[in-house]
Order: sequence, then C-alpha cells, then structure tokens
Amino acid sequence: MANDQNDATVTEVAVIGAASAVIVTSDCVGAIDGTHIRASVPLDLQGRLRGRKGWTSQNVLAAITFDLKFVYVLAGWEGSAHDSRILNDAISRPRGLQVPEGKYYLADFGYGIRSGFIPPYRGVRYHLKEYSNHEPENEKDLFNHRHSSLRSIVERGFGVLKKRFRMLGGEPYLKYELQVDVVLACCILHNHIVGVDPNDRIMRRVNRRFQPRQRNPQRTQRQKREENREWTRKRKAIADAMWYQYTNG
Repeated sequence: MANDQNDATVTEVAVIGAASAVIVTSDCVGAIDGTHIRASVPLDLQGRLRGRKGWTSQNVLAAITFDLKFVYVLAGWEGSAHDSRILNDAISRPRGLQVPEGKYYLADFGYGIRSGFIPPYRGVRYHLKEYSNHEPENEKDLFNHRHSSLRSIVERGFGVLKKRFRMLGGEPYLKYELQVDVVLACCILHNHIVGVDPNDRIMRRVNRRFQPRQRNPQRTQRQKREENREWTRKRKAIADAMWYQYTNG
C-alpha cells in the first residue's frame, strides 16, 4: 500500500482532454475531494486499508471541473490515510496536481487552506440544508453557502462515476495494482462519455438530486423597489456597453 509518493501501488493520472471548466468565478477552476472505493487485499494488509466506515478501501483523490470532468486522479492510497496527507503527495509529485498561477480549487475542511486550495470557514454553518430556512447573515456565512453549493460538483462527479461503473461499488477480486488501474480507467472513460453526451441519463438522474429547492420568500415593498432599481441599472449597463461597441466598432 502507499506510504510515500514512490510506492508503486499509488497511481496518478492527469486526465487529458478535459474541456475547460464552466466559468463560475474568474479564478476558481473546480473542486477536490476524496472518495473511498472498496479494495480487496491479503489479511495482513487489511488493517491499513480499513477506513472509518469499517471496510477495506482505497482513498482516491480527484480534482473535478465544473463540467464534471476529472482532470487529476490519485488512486491507491489506503483507506486509513488522511486526506491532507494524500493531497501533500499529489502536489509534491513531479507530474502531480498542478494549479494554474493565481487560480484555486475548492476543498474540504480536512485539506486546510494552502496555496491553490481554499476550504470553507470553520465554526460557520456549511451544508446547504442548513440554509434552507435561513439566509446568510454575514460574509463568512455567505462564503460558506456559496462554497458548499459549488463544491457539490465533487459529490455529483463521484456519484455519476459510481453509477456508471457499478464495479467500483462491489467487492473486487483483482490484484490491488489492477484495482487501482480500474479506478483510473473508469475516470478516463467517464470523461470521454461526458464529452460525447454531457447530459445522458445517468447525469440527469444524479443532477436531479442536487437541484436546489425553489423558495418563494415574501418580499417587502422596499425590497421590490430596490430590485426594480437594480434591473434598471442592469439595463443601462447593457445599453451603455452596446452603444460603446457600436460607436467604437
């Protein structure tokens, strides 16, 4: 199993051919997280692969873009390994996880804040369901709400991958090295399928789970007037931009 970046069972792949991420913010290029894939190993190694859920697994780190493509995957780490340790391995490899200059990935609490990776604030509500009946109250609250909403692409990406390739959820009977390779192969095939049909049946099914609940809060007259003023400003900005392009084209 993997104890350092030179261990042969840990395998990475910088997935080639992933389309550009949908621009959500100018500097955010996607999100990272880990998922546990069931693993089968000899009895004497099972303790190292046994994760917090009690079964043996490999802890797979992935970077996913907003169009649900895997741009980097590091597979093979034992299920007991901490997420931050796996990320340290990924970014220290010669051809490891690369973050473009000035850009960043959204990350979970466990990875900590570091160059190119931004987690949510601790001690502030985070999960989307916590905001269902309460609007954000301050800048950290708002940041965590937006962070949680965007980082859901990781859960969606892994969800689609596991529904598409059911063998990832079953008990494997291959050598461990091949189990690692199967994960990487599935990620590459997933990218190809998304490129051919980005809204196939599996994608639609998983995406429905993440559709935000529509709310219709009662607005005051003051809020309605401010909203109208905002749309007036928006119309003026569009008209000004069109006129500038027309007169300077």
